[in-house]
Amino acid sequence: MEGVLTPEIWIAVAERTGIPELRRTTRDEPDYDKLMLYRIDILDRHGITLSKIQEVIGTLQPLTGAVDFLNALRGRVQFLILSDTFEQFAVPLLRQLGWPTLFCHRLVVQNDRITGYQLRMPDQKKQAVQALQSLRYNVIAAGDSFNDTSMLCQADSGILFHAPENVIKQFPQLPAVHDYADLLKLIESRL
Repeated sequence: MEGVLTPEIWIAVAERTGIPELRRTTRDEPDYDKLMLYRIDILDRHGITLSKIQEVIGTLQPLTGAVDFLNALRGRVQFLILSDTFEQFAVPLLRQLGWPTLFCHRLVVQNDRITGYQLRMPDQKKQAVQALQSLRYNVIAAGDSFNDTSMLCQADSGILFHAPENVIKQFPQLPAVHDYADLLKLIESRL
């Protein structure tokens, strides 16, 4: 979801709080557990609460063109969003995106402090694609980061969307596009 349909939440939090270390995302760090433990430690050291993060998220809007893209998709196919975001982060953004189905993770919170996180399951994006394929769905997936690549490689058609060069170079077998019009054309060509 983040980086494809919405701004990166952690980058927005970094900018609002003035903590540049929070700018690190799955575009930079392929080990999700390492990244989340790093983030949780920074939040704890700086006293950043879930409420503060939710306040920042409440100011965010979908990326330009994202809502129109999803509306165009709704007219052609069923879709869902597989994301490594968290239930506690997603609601304001889902509302603006027209409430698409989202499969994501959950934060562990005590007294408004983020103390951990619970994965839905390890590699949940790839597992969800495999489950859909076992039901004989043709799965077309798009993503932008290292944490999307197992899903993209498992999908019947995987597409890098607005991915950084380091991800594109490591996964040359995946087509890469950078705007919603090209993404929609590529999806339509695979239906």
